[in-house]
Amino acid sequence: MAENFLTPDWPAPTQVRSAITLRSGGYSRVPYDTNNLAMHVDDNQDDVKKNRRNLIETLALPSQPLWLDQYHSTELVYAPQAEQAAAADGSYSDQLNTVCAILTADCLPVLFCNQSASQVAAAHAGWRGLCGGILRKTVATFKHSPQQVMAYLGPAIGPQVFEVGAEVLQAFVQTAQNKHHQQAIEHAFKPINGSVNKYIGNLYALARAELAACGVTEVYGGDYCTYSDKQRFYSYRRQSKTGRNASLIWLQS
Repeated sequence: MAENFLTPDWPAPTQVRSAITLRSGGYSRVPYDTNNLAMHVDDNQDDVKKNRRNLIETLALPSQPLWLDQYHSTELVYAPQAEQAAAADGSYSDQLNTVCAILTADCLPVLFCNQSASQVAAAHAGWRGLCGGILRKTVATFKHSPQQVMAYLGPAIGPQVFEVGAEVLQAFVQTAQNKHHQQAIEHAFKPINGSVNKYIGNLYALARAELAACGVTEVYGGDYCTYSDKQRFYSYRRQSKTGRNASLIWLQS
């Protein structure tokens, strides 16, 4: 593993390739130091371009990743036909050598594939997109049943530090697809000092609950905290002027 990337630990088929960038090993300067992949955060554009070229070379990517103009929506695009900077928060592909990519700095990146290695997808699941149903919509793009789909939860803000208001809890509860789903949602929020207005939210648990409600049983990852691990990950809550990590997935020919 290169020092500026980690490889997701999940039993994806061999033809499915995935990677998550770390914040080291690039060219960006403070406060974007050093491997920022985002063009929209006021980093030096030439530095970002060098980081992106380095990404392609280091991972021997078969094509340039599809970089999206993410806006916390539930929009998905079909990557082989999408244009660069398409306005969406997720992409999917059933074609070889098309690289789906998501940029995050606390929001949850979720990578998908099916057991037959005929499709992959990547979704940007901040709490708004997650609550809005982006994971549900991503699962629905697969031609196979949800039981044939597996998901990897990439680095996001951890369940010890993600403070939210009661309105976030209520928004998620309203999306519950059944009683079991509602219970899982409620368990993902812990009151802060007994408060009924402030909670610690668990994005990983919320994503698992949503995926379970969709019928996806193979879910992996969820082991990091972008806020706490400042050496490897960018965090918008820790430092609002910062870079973005990238999560990528593709079908290798």
